[in-house]
Amino acid sequence: MGRGDQGLPPGHRPVDRARPHVLHRLTRFTGAFRLNAAPADQIRLLDLQAIDSKLDQLAHRRRSLPEHAEIEQATADHTALKDLVVAAQAQQGDTARELTKAEQDVEQVRARAARNQQRLDSGAITSPKDLENLQHEIGSLAKRQGDLEEVVLEVMERLENAQTRVTELTARLEHSTVVLAEAESRRDAAFAEIDGEAEKVRRDRETVAAVVPADLLKLYTKLREQQGGVGAARLYQRRCEGCRTEFSITELNAIKAEPADKVVRCENCSRILVRTADSGA
Repeated sequence: MGRGDQGLPPGHRPVDRARPHVLHRLTRFTGAFRLNAAPADQIRLLDLQAIDSKLDQLAHRRRSLPEHAEIEQATADHTALKDLVVAAQAQQGDTARELTKAEQDVEQVRARAARNQQRLDSGAITSPKDLENLQHEIGSLAKRQGDLEEVVLEVMERLENAQTRVTELTARLEHSTVVLAEAESRRDAAFAEIDGEAEKVRRDRETVAAVVPADLLKLYTKLREQQGGVGAARLYQRRCEGCRTEFSITELNAIKAEPADKVVRCENCSRILVRTADSGA
């Protein structure tokens, strides 16, 4: 026990023994960091932070436009329909070729039957056996022609269905093109509105940033990158508005004791802590 502790009741310690611990904790506000800036320049950081937050909000709004999801869905639908149209057109082409082949087969059988019938009618064949064979072949060809004509009718029906499907899918594809174009147009209009507003805000930022001291601006920019877009926060009624930490009276008094031009930082989030008339410090 040191001489300063003599005569104290058990469980107590002198008040001045607590101060080194408190002051050590409070060096996180000031001791490890040395930067001075006029109070007005520090307050300008709040204006700059508000502008940067506005720019961040505009960028987020640009990224989060509902038209993005609409365009993504419309593009997927359009691509799928294009694939369906290509497949339907291929099926239509295959069926059309199949019909051509079936019609050619019918024509070949019809032509052969016509030739045989002409030979039979000419009277040139006198052999009973040859006549019998020729008549039998004519009968077979007639049956063959009937079978092939049924094939032609079946293929024609399938071709008609294929043509109908191509027509329907093509109409849907054309509609999807319009839907996609309209969504892109709405997105581009929203982009133009947001970008126009952002350009005005950027000009305001240039005006404010131009009068902030370079070293203070450099620190603010670094912290903003590290702290999710917020590099400076107001100290409002004992609370850091960056991380919502509330300081004790002792900590507040330590901040208050710092010169007005001393740049202090929040011990919790490391952001620049800007003192104003409402800070209580």
